[in-house]
Amino acid sequence: MTSVPIPIPSRTQFVLDAIKHRILTGQLTPGQALVETELAAQFGVSKTPVREALKTLAGTGLVVMSQYKGVTVRMVDADMAREVYDVRLLLEPEALRRSVRRGALLDAARDALTRADAAADTAERSLANREFHRALYLPCGNPLLSRMLDEVRDQAALVSAVAWATDPSWDREAAEHREILRLALDGDADGAARALHAHIASFVERAFPSDTAPHPEEGHR
Repeated sequence: MTSVPIPIPSRTQFVLDAIKHRILTGQLTPGQALVETELAAQFGVSKTPVREALKTLAGTGLVVMSQYKGVTVRMVDADMAREVYDVRLLLEPEALRRSVRRGALLDAARDALTRADAAADTAERSLANREFHRALYLPCGNPLLSRMLDEVRDQAALVSAVAWATDPSWDREAAEHREILRLALDGDADGAARALHAHIASFVERAFPSDTAPHPEEGHR
């Protein structure tokens, strides 16, 4: 039986998905070099689909292409994290508010929470976390708003992967997720939006504390 060659676009998508998965689950770390020949050998493809995949990842902000350093996984610092999370704070709670007001069922969000609780490893839990947040904003009724949040989704996941590697906070975030979903399913659009805003804000502040934030002990002096 003769095997059918995989079309180039399919190869590119396969490589793109594989590299993205490795980045967002922490298998490829910020600053790590991505060498076309090495990746092509790993995935059993030519350099062409690898090159196209890396160009796409550069466009989404997950990798950086430099004339001198080549291609590397994007570094995450406090400024980058706050920029990404600032966009989420502006858009995501409003999207959830609209989803609730439209009477969205949010079954996908409930399923994502179940998968996160049952996750066998960090990678699986990370993907379920992303799916939970997307399930909240996707039914908001405004496709442009959903697409805008999708555009920062990967960068937000990269920030999360870096933060979780140094300070795993799954239990706290899982509890916050359950409260957000409870409020949403109760039809409390404003309450769910406030809880989501607090959840996003507290995560980035824990992971990348601002220089102006008071020391926890200062309030007791």
